Amino acid sequence: MKATGSTARRTLNEAEYVEQLELKNRALAATTEGVTISALSLPDNPLIYANDGFERLTGYSVDDVIGRNCRFLQGADTDPEAVEVIRKALREGVACTVQILNYRKDGTPFWNRLSITPVRDADGEVTHHIGIQSDITPQKTAEAALMQANRKIEAANERMRIDLETAAKVQQALLPAETPEVPGCRIAWAFRPATELAGDLFNIYRLDENRVGLYLLDVSGHGVAAALMSVTVSRLLTPIPGRSLIYTEGPDGGYEIADVVKVANRLNEYFPFNTRTAQYFTLIYGVLDIESGVFRYVLSGHPAPIVVPAAGQPRELKSGGPPLGLLPNPSIEEQTIKLDAGDRLYLVTDGLIEAECPDEETFGTERLVRSLTATSHLPLDDTVQTLLRRVEKWTGQRALEDDATMLALEMN
Repeated sequence: MKATGSTARRTLNEAEYVEQLELKNRALAATTEGVTISALSLPDNPLIYANDGFERLTGYSVDDVIGRNCRFLQGADTDPEAVEVIRKALREGVACTVQILNYRKDGTPFWNRLSITPVRDADGEVTHHIGIQSDITPQKTAEAALMQANRKIEAANERMRIDLETAAKVQQALLPAETPEVPGCRIAWAFRPATELAGDLFNIYRLDENRVGLYLLDVSGHGVAAALMSVTVSRLLTPIPGRSLIYTEGPDGGYEIADVVKVANRLNEYFPFNTRTAQYFTLIYGVLDIESGVFRYVLSGHPAPIVVPAAGQPRELKSGGPPLGLLPNPSIEEQTIKLDAGDRLYLVTDGLIEAECPDEETFGTERLVRSLTATSHLPLDDTVQTLLRRVEKWTGQRALEDDATMLALEMN
Protein backbone atom coordinates (compact mmCIF):
# COMPACT_ATOMS: atom_id res chain seq x y z
CA MET A 1 0.00 0.00 0.00
CA LYS A 2 1.23 3.51 -0.86
CA ALA A 3 1.69 5.80 2.16
CA THR A 4 -0.32 9.05 2.15
CA GLY A 5 -0.56 12.22 4.26
CA SER A 6 1.69 12.47 7.30
CA THR A 7 2.80 8.85 6.98
CA ALA A 8 4.50 9.77 3.70
CA ARG A 9 7.12 11.89 5.45
CA ARG A 10 10.65 10.78 4.86
CA THR A 11 13.07 10.53 7.77
CA LEU A 12 15.90 13.04 7.32
CA ASN A 13 19.39 11.72 7.19
CA GLU A 14 22.05 13.26 9.39
CA ALA A 15 23.41 15.61 6.72
CA GLU A 16 19.99 16.94 5.88
CA TYR A 17 19.17 17.37 9.56
CA VAL A 18 22.35 19.36 10.13
CA GLU A 19 21.60 21.47 7.04
CA GLN A 20 18.13 22.36 8.33
CA LEU A 21 19.51 23.28 11.76
CA GLU A 22 22.06 25.54 10.13
CA LEU A 23 19.31 27.17 8.04
CA LYS A 24 17.24 27.86 11.15
CA ASN A 25 20.26 29.31 12.89
CA ARG A 26 21.01 31.59 9.92
CA ALA A 27 17.36 32.68 9.81
CA LEU A 28 17.34 33.52 13.53
CA ALA A 29 20.59 35.43 13.16
CA ALA A 30 19.35 37.40 10.16
CA THR A 31 16.02 38.56 11.57
CA THR A 32 15.88 42.19 12.71
CA GLU A 33 13.91 41.30 15.84
CA GLY A 34 15.65 40.11 18.94
CA VAL A 35 15.11 36.42 19.65
CA THR A 36 15.94 34.81 22.98
CA ILE A 37 15.37 31.43 24.58
CA SER A 38 15.33 30.92 28.34
CA ALA A 39 15.46 27.62 30.24
CA LEU A 40 12.84 27.21 32.94
CA SER A 41 14.67 24.14 34.27
CA LEU A 42 17.66 26.25 35.29
CA PRO A 43 17.68 28.53 38.37
CA ASP A 44 16.14 31.99 37.70
CA ASN A 45 15.05 31.01 34.16
CA PRO A 46 18.25 32.31 32.46
CA LEU A 47 18.83 32.96 28.76
CA ILE A 48 20.50 30.11 26.91
CA TYR A 49 20.26 31.70 23.46
CA ALA A 50 20.23 35.21 21.97
CA ASN A 51 20.47 36.07 18.29
CA ASP A 52 22.34 38.89 16.53
CA GLY A 53 19.13 40.92 16.36
CA PHE A 54 18.99 41.00 20.16
CA GLU A 55 22.58 42.22 20.22
CA ARG A 56 21.82 44.98 17.69
CA LEU A 57 18.68 45.97 19.58
CA THR A 58 20.09 46.06 23.12
CA GLY A 59 23.82 46.59 22.67
CA TYR A 60 24.48 43.52 24.83
CA SER A 61 26.64 40.80 23.25
CA VAL A 62 25.59 37.18 23.40
CA ASP A 63 28.35 36.51 25.94
CA ASP A 64 26.94 39.36 28.11
CA VAL A 65 23.51 37.79 28.43
CA ILE A 66 23.86 33.99 28.37
CA GLY A 67 23.13 32.68 31.84
CA ARG A 68 21.32 35.85 32.99
CA ASN A 69 17.63 36.49 33.52
CA CYS A 70 16.26 38.95 30.98
CA ARG A 71 15.23 41.42 33.71
CA PHE A 72 18.59 43.20 33.28
CA LEU A 73 16.85 45.16 30.50
CA GLN A 74 14.56 46.82 33.04
CA GLY A 75 15.34 50.21 34.58
CA ALA A 76 14.09 53.11 36.67
CA ASP A 77 11.09 54.01 34.48
CA THR A 78 10.02 50.50 33.55
CA ASP A 79 6.34 50.11 34.30
CA PRO A 80 5.80 47.69 37.23
CA GLU A 81 2.41 46.71 35.81
CA ALA A 82 4.02 45.53 32.56
CA VAL A 83 6.57 43.56 34.59
CA GLU A 84 3.77 41.91 36.58
CA VAL A 85 2.02 40.88 33.33
CA ILE A 86 5.22 39.08 32.30
CA ARG A 87 5.65 37.40 35.69
CA LYS A 88 2.04 36.23 35.74
CA ALA A 89 2.36 34.73 32.23
CA LEU A 90 5.55 32.88 33.24
CA ARG A 91 3.90 31.55 36.40
CA GLU A 92 0.82 30.34 34.55
CA GLY A 93 2.68 29.01 31.51
CA VAL A 94 0.79 31.14 28.99
CA ALA A 95 1.86 33.46 26.18
CA CYS A 96 1.83 37.22 26.59
CA THR A 97 2.69 40.37 24.65
CA VAL A 98 3.53 43.64 26.36
CA GLN A 99 4.92 47.03 25.48
CA ILE A 100 7.61 47.75 28.05
CA LEU A 101 10.26 50.42 28.50
CA ASN A 102 13.67 48.73 28.50
CA TYR A 103 17.25 50.02 28.55
CA ARG A 104 20.18 49.31 26.25
CA LYS A 105 23.65 48.54 27.50
CA ASP A 106 24.63 52.22 27.18
CA GLY A 107 21.65 53.25 29.33
CA THR A 108 19.45 54.69 26.56
CA PRO A 109 15.78 53.73 26.89
CA PHE A 110 13.76 52.10 24.13
CA TRP A 111 10.23 50.79 23.86
CA ASN A 112 10.22 47.03 23.49
CA ARG A 113 7.29 45.07 22.11
CA LEU A 114 8.01 41.85 23.95
CA SER A 115 6.26 38.63 23.01
CA ILE A 116 6.86 35.57 25.23
CA THR A 117 5.73 32.09 24.21
CA PRO A 118 6.12 28.95 26.35
CA VAL A 119 7.67 25.80 24.81
CA ARG A 120 6.36 22.47 26.12
CA ASP A 121 7.84 18.98 26.13
CA ALA A 122 6.09 15.78 25.13
CA ASP A 123 4.32 15.67 28.49
CA GLY A 124 2.96 19.20 28.08
CA GLU A 125 5.27 20.71 30.67
CA VAL A 126 6.79 24.12 29.98
CA THR A 127 10.54 23.77 29.61
CA HIS A 128 11.60 26.93 27.81
CA HIS A 129 10.35 30.38 26.80
CA ILE A 130 10.93 32.07 23.47
CA GLY A 131 11.09 35.86 23.60
CA ILE A 132 10.68 38.12 20.56
CA GLN A 133 11.77 41.75 21.03
CA SER A 134 10.87 44.54 18.60
CA ASP A 135 11.92 48.18 18.86
CA ILE A 136 8.71 50.26 18.69
CA THR A 137 10.27 53.48 19.96
CA PRO A 138 9.39 55.46 16.79
CA GLN A 139 5.77 54.33 17.10
CA LYS A 140 5.59 55.26 20.79
CA THR A 141 7.27 58.60 20.10
CA ALA A 142 4.71 59.33 17.39
CA GLU A 143 1.87 58.29 19.73
CA ALA A 144 3.22 60.57 22.48
CA ALA A 145 3.51 63.46 20.02
CA LEU A 146 -0.05 62.82 18.84
CA MET A 147 -1.34 62.75 22.42
CA GLN A 148 0.43 66.01 23.17
CA ALA A 149 -0.99 67.57 20.01
CA ASN A 150 -4.48 66.34 20.96
CA ARG A 151 -4.09 67.84 24.43
CA LYS A 152 -3.11 71.16 22.87
CA ILE A 153 -6.09 70.97 20.52
CA GLU A 154 -8.42 70.16 23.42
CA ALA A 155 -7.00 73.10 25.41
CA ALA A 156 -7.42 75.40 22.40
CA ASN A 157 -10.98 74.16 21.89
CA GLU A 158 -11.76 74.79 25.54
CA ARG A 159 -10.36 78.33 25.31
CA MET A 160 -12.38 78.87 22.14
CA ARG A 161 -15.52 77.53 23.83
CA ILE A 162 -15.06 79.92 26.74
CA ASP A 163 -14.37 82.81 24.35
CA LEU A 164 -17.48 81.98 22.34
CA GLU A 165 -19.60 81.80 25.47
CA THR A 166 -18.23 85.15 26.61
CA ALA A 167 -18.81 86.70 23.18
CA ALA A 168 -22.35 85.30 23.13
CA LYS A 169 -23.05 86.89 26.52
CA VAL A 170 -21.74 90.20 25.21
CA GLN A 171 -23.99 89.91 22.18
CA GLN A 172 -26.98 88.91 24.30
CA ALA A 173 -26.37 92.01 26.43
CA LEU A 174 -27.07 94.14 23.35
CA LEU A 175 -30.59 92.76 23.09
CA PRO A 176 -33.40 94.40 25.04
CA ALA A 177 -33.13 93.28 28.64
CA GLU A 178 -36.90 93.59 28.98
CA THR A 179 -39.82 94.78 26.97
CA PRO A 180 -39.73 98.57 26.94
CA GLU A 181 -42.78 100.35 28.29
CA VAL A 182 -44.24 102.24 25.34
CA PRO A 183 -47.66 103.81 25.94
CA GLY A 184 -49.84 103.20 22.92
CA CYS A 185 -48.34 99.85 21.76
CA ARG A 186 -47.36 96.42 22.92
CA ILE A 187 -44.03 94.80 21.99
CA ALA A 188 -42.85 91.18 21.82
CA TRP A 189 -40.00 89.26 20.23
CA ALA A 190 -38.46 85.84 19.75
CA PHE A 191 -34.77 85.14 19.10
CA ARG A 192 -33.17 81.75 18.34
CA PRO A 193 -29.53 81.89 17.17
CA ALA A 194 -28.41 78.95 15.02
CA THR A 195 -25.00 78.88 16.74
CA GLU A 196 -23.46 80.43 19.86
CA LEU A 197 -22.94 83.69 17.99
CA ALA A 198 -25.67 85.15 15.83
CA GLY A 199 -25.72 87.29 12.73
CA ASP A 200 -29.19 88.56 13.68
CA LEU A 201 -29.59 91.46 16.05
CA PHE A 202 -32.49 93.79 16.92
CA ASN A 203 -33.60 96.46 19.32
CA ILE A 204 -36.50 98.77 20.06
CA TYR A 205 -36.27 101.97 22.10
CA ARG A 206 -37.87 105.29 22.85
CA LEU A 207 -36.50 108.17 20.76
CA ASP A 208 -38.62 110.81 22.43
CA GLU A 209 -41.99 111.03 24.14
CA ASN A 210 -43.91 110.25 20.99
CA ARG A 211 -41.62 108.21 18.78
CA VAL A 212 -40.15 104.73 18.96
CA GLY A 213 -37.20 103.49 16.91
CA LEU A 214 -36.68 99.85 16.02
CA TYR A 215 -34.46 97.78 13.77
CA LEU A 216 -33.85 94.18 12.80
CA LEU A 217 -30.68 93.28 10.93
CA ASP A 218 -29.29 90.04 9.54
CA VAL A 219 -25.61 89.73 8.58
CA SER A 220 -24.65 87.23 5.88
CA GLY A 221 -22.97 84.06 7.10
CA HIS A 222 -22.65 82.68 10.61
CA GLY A 223 -20.27 82.56 13.51
CA VAL A 224 -17.71 85.04 14.74
CA ALA A 225 -17.42 87.18 11.59
CA ALA A 226 -21.18 87.66 11.29
CA ALA A 227 -21.51 88.37 15.02
CA LEU A 228 -18.74 90.97 14.96
CA MET A 229 -20.39 92.80 12.10
CA SER A 230 -23.86 92.65 13.67
CA VAL A 231 -22.52 94.06 16.93
CA THR A 232 -20.68 96.84 15.08
CA VAL A 233 -23.79 97.81 13.12
CA SER A 234 -25.93 97.73 16.25
CA ARG A 235 -23.59 100.12 18.03
CA LEU A 236 -24.27 102.68 15.31
CA LEU A 237 -28.02 102.30 15.85
CA THR A 238 -28.06 102.93 19.60
CA PRO A 239 -30.22 105.84 20.82
CA ILE A 240 -27.25 107.90 22.04
CA PRO A 241 -26.93 111.31 20.36
CA GLY A 242 -23.42 112.02 19.13
CA ARG A 243 -22.51 108.34 18.98
CA SER A 244 -25.23 107.04 16.71
CA LEU A 245 -26.31 107.37 13.09
CA ILE A 246 -29.97 107.72 14.03
CA TYR A 247 -29.41 111.32 15.06
CA THR A 248 -28.16 114.35 13.14
CA GLU A 249 -27.00 117.70 14.39
CA GLY A 250 -29.75 120.30 14.40
CA PRO A 251 -29.38 123.97 13.45
CA ASP A 252 -29.23 125.01 17.10
CA GLY A 253 -26.36 122.65 17.87
CA GLY A 254 -28.59 119.98 19.35
CA TYR A 255 -29.58 116.64 17.88
CA GLU A 256 -32.56 115.66 15.78
CA ILE A 257 -33.91 112.24 14.79
CA ALA A 258 -32.46 111.46 11.37
CA ASP A 259 -34.52 110.58 8.34
CA VAL A 260 -34.72 106.77 7.99
CA VAL A 261 -33.32 106.86 4.44
CA LYS A 262 -30.35 108.88 5.61
CA VAL A 263 -29.64 106.33 8.33
CA ALA A 264 -29.62 103.48 5.78
CA ASN A 265 -27.41 105.42 3.34
CA ARG A 266 -24.91 106.24 6.05
CA LEU A 267 -24.76 102.59 7.09
CA ASN A 268 -24.11 101.62 3.49
CA GLU A 269 -21.20 104.09 3.39
CA TYR A 270 -19.77 102.76 6.65
CA PHE A 271 -19.77 99.16 5.46
CA PRO A 272 -18.69 99.00 1.81
CA PHE A 273 -18.44 95.53 0.31
CA ASN A 274 -15.10 93.84 1.00
CA THR A 275 -14.14 91.02 -1.36
CA ARG A 276 -12.04 89.37 1.34
CA THR A 277 -14.91 88.98 3.79
CA ALA A 278 -17.78 89.11 1.25
CA GLN A 279 -20.07 90.36 4.00
CA TYR A 280 -23.23 92.39 3.75
CA PHE A 281 -26.38 92.71 5.81
CA THR A 282 -30.10 93.12 5.40
CA LEU A 283 -31.95 95.65 7.48
CA ILE A 284 -35.32 97.04 8.37
CA TYR A 285 -35.12 100.25 10.33
CA GLY A 286 -38.10 102.40 11.18
CA VAL A 287 -39.59 105.05 13.41
CA LEU A 288 -43.11 104.68 14.78
CA ASP A 289 -45.13 107.74 15.72
CA ILE A 290 -47.25 106.42 18.57
CA GLU A 291 -49.79 109.22 18.45
CA SER A 292 -50.59 108.97 14.74
CA GLY A 293 -49.76 105.28 14.25
CA VAL A 294 -47.58 106.13 11.25
CA PHE A 295 -44.58 103.85 10.79
CA ARG A 296 -41.85 105.17 8.46
CA TYR A 297 -39.21 102.63 7.54
CA VAL A 298 -36.57 101.47 5.07
CA LEU A 299 -36.24 97.92 3.87
CA SER A 300 -32.86 96.81 2.49
CA GLY A 301 -32.74 93.22 1.28
CA HIS A 302 -34.83 92.14 4.23
CA PRO A 303 -38.04 90.07 4.26
CA ALA A 304 -41.02 92.40 3.98
CA PRO A 305 -42.95 93.20 7.17
CA ILE A 306 -46.27 91.45 7.71
CA VAL A 307 -49.35 93.32 8.90
CA VAL A 308 -52.19 91.49 10.61
CA PRO A 309 -54.92 94.13 11.00
CA ALA A 310 -57.62 94.09 13.62
CA ALA A 311 -60.10 94.07 10.76
CA GLY A 312 -59.35 92.89 7.26
CA GLN A 313 -56.94 90.52 5.60
CA PRO A 314 -53.27 90.11 6.63
CA ARG A 315 -50.77 91.27 4.06
CA GLU A 316 -47.09 91.31 3.31
CA LEU A 317 -45.82 94.84 2.70
CA LYS A 318 -43.87 96.03 -0.31
CA SER A 319 -40.33 94.68 -0.76
CA GLY A 320 -37.40 97.06 -0.50
CA GLY A 321 -34.00 97.66 -2.10
CA PRO A 322 -30.80 95.58 -2.05
CA PRO A 323 -28.90 94.59 1.11
CA LEU A 324 -26.56 97.18 2.58
CA GLY A 325 -22.87 96.90 1.82
CA LEU A 326 -23.29 95.43 -1.67
CA LEU A 327 -23.67 98.52 -3.88
CA PRO A 328 -21.97 101.91 -3.57
CA ASN A 329 -25.18 103.87 -4.24
CA PRO A 330 -28.23 101.67 -3.65
CA SER A 331 -31.72 102.93 -4.32
CA ILE A 332 -33.26 103.27 -0.86
CA GLU A 333 -36.77 104.59 -0.45
CA GLU A 334 -38.80 105.43 2.60
CA GLN A 335 -41.98 103.41 3.00
CA THR A 336 -44.91 104.30 5.21
CA ILE A 337 -47.80 102.45 6.78
CA LYS A 338 -50.47 103.61 9.19
CA LEU A 339 -51.35 101.26 12.01
CA ASP A 340 -54.73 101.52 13.69
CA ALA A 341 -55.75 100.24 17.09
CA GLY A 342 -55.47 96.45 17.24
CA ASP A 343 -53.23 96.21 14.16
CA ARG A 344 -50.14 94.06 14.50
CA LEU A 345 -46.82 94.47 12.69
CA TYR A 346 -44.33 91.60 12.44
CA LEU A 347 -40.69 91.89 11.39
CA VAL A 348 -38.84 88.63 10.72
CA THR A 349 -35.49 87.36 9.46
CA ASP A 350 -35.25 84.75 6.73
CA GLY A 351 -34.22 82.08 9.28
CA LEU A 352 -37.92 81.64 10.09
CA ILE A 353 -39.13 81.67 6.50
CA GLU A 354 -36.39 79.37 5.19
CA ALA A 355 -36.47 76.84 8.05
CA GLU A 356 -36.62 73.39 6.43
CA CYS A 357 -38.50 70.27 7.44
CA PRO A 358 -36.82 66.84 7.09
CA ASP A 359 -38.09 66.72 3.48
CA GLU A 360 -36.25 70.02 2.85
CA GLU A 361 -39.45 72.01 2.28
CA THR A 362 -39.23 75.53 3.70
CA PHE A 363 -41.70 76.90 6.23
CA GLY A 364 -42.40 79.78 3.85
CA THR A 365 -44.08 83.16 4.11
CA GLU A 366 -47.58 81.82 3.40
CA ARG A 367 -47.44 79.35 6.27
CA LEU A 368 -46.01 82.06 8.53
CA VAL A 369 -48.88 84.46 7.71
CA ARG A 370 -51.47 81.73 8.32
CA SER A 371 -49.99 81.00 11.73
CA LEU A 372 -49.94 84.67 12.73
CA THR A 373 -53.54 85.10 11.59
CA ALA A 374 -54.77 81.96 13.35
CA THR A 375 -53.28 83.13 16.66
CA SER A 376 -54.17 86.81 16.39
CA HIS A 377 -56.72 86.42 19.20
CA LEU A 378 -53.93 85.50 21.61
CA PRO A 379 -51.80 88.04 23.47
CA LEU A 380 -48.99 89.31 21.27
CA ASP A 381 -46.22 87.46 23.10
CA ASP A 382 -48.18 84.19 22.94
CA THR A 383 -48.60 84.61 19.19
CA VAL A 384 -44.85 85.11 18.74
CA GLN A 385 -43.89 82.14 20.92
CA THR A 386 -46.50 79.90 19.26
CA LEU A 387 -45.05 80.71 15.86
CA LEU A 388 -41.55 79.89 17.05
CA ARG A 389 -42.70 76.54 18.43
CA ARG A 390 -44.40 75.74 15.12
CA VAL A 391 -41.21 76.49 13.22
CA GLU A 392 -39.20 74.29 15.59
CA LYS A 393 -41.79 71.50 15.20
CA TRP A 394 -41.61 71.96 11.43
CA THR A 395 -37.84 71.39 11.40
CA GLY A 396 -38.20 68.23 13.50
CA GLN A 397 -34.80 66.80 14.39
CA ARG A 398 -33.05 69.19 12.04
CA ALA A 399 -31.33 72.09 13.76
CA LEU A 400 -32.05 75.60 12.57
CA GLU A 401 -29.53 76.40 9.86
CA ASP A 402 -29.92 80.14 10.26
CA ASP A 403 -30.73 82.56 13.06
CA ALA A 404 -34.48 82.97 13.54
CA THR A 405 -35.75 86.28 14.87
CA MET A 406 -39.14 88.02 15.08
CA LEU A 407 -39.93 91.48 16.39
CA ALA A 408 -43.62 92.33 16.79
CA LEU A 409 -45.68 95.28 17.93
CA GLU A 410 -49.40 95.92 18.36
CA MET A 411 -51.13 99.27 18.48
CA ASN A 412 -53.54 99.55 21.37
